[in-house]
Amino acid sequence: MTDKHPLRVLVTGASGFLGGNILRALRKNPQIHPIAACRDPNKISSWFKGETRVGDLIDPEYRREFSKGVDVICHAGGWASMWSHRELERTHFFEPTCDLIDKAISNGVRRFILANTVAIAAKVNDPRPIDDFAPKQHTGFWPHLDRLIDIDDYMRANSTRGMGMVNLRLGGFIGVGNRLGFVPALTPRLRTYLVPWLAGGHKRQALVADTDLGQAFARASVAGGLDAYESFNICGAEFPTLREVVSLIAAETGFPKPLYSVPYPAGYAFGGLMEMLHPLLPGHPFLTRSIVHLCENWICPSDYATRKLGYVPEKDWRTTIREQLADLKQQGYPWPRLCQSI
Repeated sequence: MTDKHPLRVLVTGASGFLGGNILRALRKNPQIHPIAACRDPNKISSWFKGETRVGDLIDPEYRREFSKGVDVICHAGGWASMWSHRELERTHFFEPTCDLIDKAISNGVRRFILANTVAIAAKVNDPRPIDDFAPKQHTGFWPHLDRLIDIDDYMRANSTRGMGMVNLRLGGFIGVGNRLGFVPALTPRLRTYLVPWLAGGHKRQALVADTDLGQAFARASVAGGLDAYESFNICGAEFPTLREVVSLIAAETGFPKPLYSVPYPAGYAFGGLMEMLHPLLPGHPFLTRSIVHLCENWICPSDYATRKLGYVPEKDWRTTIREQLADLKQQGYPWPRLCQSI
């Protein structure tokens, strides 16, 4: 995309982990005018002094107005849960996002970039790479992931209406400040001695570091020559095994590594039981089926993103996890919420 005036790029969820990293990457390009959209401007990083558009994406009036005068939307906001909450995923995430897309088209926005996940792809039981347009598969048990698939379908179906659609299939987030994901969910659970290896921990994980996440969105915002609908895997340079990741966490924290192994079907069954028993137990479920799903084999090379966006992962997953664990240690390795507050 080329313009005589700075490209006006709006970032939803700007006060969150992903949104903050996108803003950092955007500000490095003098041809971009970043705009932060969020509910609470006090939660945006103090270094950001640019334009803000404050409101709640659940508010239809806000969705109608906030994308006016914008060239690109990086959609990193929205409600999310790692288990259950099917109705909230519809009313607080799916329907607002589809309406946001419609309003953006009406307001003349030229490109919409969605933060999605590699885990929307159908699972594979061997080490074959999963490409950027691989067929998707609803889980039936993880409403947030299933709604992400539906939003991707909505984007593709509406890509002929004059706004380019870019679906970024992101690996698992790692980095300082990330509070809802694989590493913060797993780390405190290791202390219980109850976490097993899944099938020996030999499946490969798709991870992506904080700065690489920002880089991907910044490049997708300005890239030329894109088709009306595009889908890109955005992951790190390596795909470590689950055993490698957990062993690093254990070595850095002193927490025990798993003492036994169970097959994936048993992991899903136990996760489903914990979700079912949640109303009877305090706190959040010990294990959810979504966590097991994220530990499946995800070898999702970013070669297509390298060719079309110029995206090249730069940060090592080991360094990033060590930084994240140091941050979590300062917080006392908190037991994380597995869903966002409303």
